[in-house]
This record gives sequence, structure tokens and C-alpha cells, in this order.
Amino acid sequence: MAAIAAVLALTACTGTFMAEEEQPKGPDPAFVRKIVTYPSPEPAGTIIVDPGSHYLYRIQGDGTAIRYGVGVGAEGFVWNGLAVIHTKQEWPDWYPPAEMLARKPELREHMVQLQSGLGMKGGPENPLGARAMYLWQGNKDTLYRLHGTNEPGTIGHNVSSGCIRLTNEDITDLYDRTPVGTKVIVLATGGPPPAATQ
Repeated sequence: MAAIAAVLALTACTGTFMAEEEQPKGPDPAFVRKIVTYPSPEPAGTIIVDPGSHYLYRIQGDGTAIRYGVGVGAEGFVWNGLAVIHTKQEWPDWYPPAEMLARKPELREHMVQLQSGLGMKGGPENPLGARAMYLWQGNKDTLYRLHGTNEPGTIGHNVSSGCIRLTNEDITDLYDRTPVGTKVIVLATGGPPPAATQ
């Protein structure tokens, strides 16, 4: 079962591009959740993702933010823009897109037929982790998610097929603080660094 989890964690929305022997087993302490100074004109509750620094900020409204470490998309799998949290799920099922199954046909052996198509049932072995929040622009699914991971050592790295991954503990904390309709800003990589200080 651990081998299946490793294969899936190395691909998902997720699509990790680090060799298993390169992955640290635990999260890097630099990416531990903490409150930081982060002046922003955005209202409290807004989520700002800075893929270049591997941090996600939840604006507090008092000049601070809760900063979470994240794993982000590998080169060629990066998205940026403005979206909203359209739906939220605990222990979400994972449905890899057809493009991913074409790139990684070995995934098919781990998939089963679920209500919405070929996928993997939610649970501890699922690469989307404990929670997922789905990003939409208007009435269109961006196909990008804020989600957990069962590979905490990937936080702080460019490892996925574009989604923003947090440790299962951090995505659960963020999920509990974030209502549907929350504004999410994903900055372009190579942009100016955020104004956060400790």
C-alpha cells in the first residue's frame, strides 16, 4: 500500500517531479505555519499565493497574515490569476485529467470507476490529502486546487502539475478558516517578493 501511495503522491494534481530519494521525509522548518507582518490592501480572509517563495498568506486584516508553506507547480505547470473558492471537500476523491493519464498511463492501474468518472476514492492514501478547495473564475473551473498532501517533504518545492499543496495539518487549518466565495490571488512567479516580515 505504501508503494501505491508513493506512486500516486508523485503524480497527482499533484504530479510530483522529484525523485523519491530526493524528497525529504518531513516538512522543512522554514515552511512551518506562522503569523507574519504582511500589509495588504486586500480584505481579511483573502488568500494570496506566492509560488516563487512557496508561501500562501491568509490576510488577517490587521497588517498580519497567517503564512503557510506550499508546494507549487513545476515549470510548465504554473497558473496565476484571480479566482474564488467555489467548493470545498473533506477527504476529496481525485480525478486525474485525461492529459495527466496520457502523460502517466501507469496511473490507470490505481484508478477505479467513481460517481464522476475514473479516479481514486478520498482517504489517507489519496494524493489530494485531507481537504481540497476548488478554484473557479466566474462560472468556470480553473482545474486548480488548494489541497493537502501525504508527502509533507514536498512543501517548499516546485513539484506538482499546478495545484497548490499544503501539509494535511495546514490545509485543514486553512479549510476551517475559509468560507466558499473567498477571493484567492495567485501571483505570477518572478514577480516582486511579498512584503512579509517576521
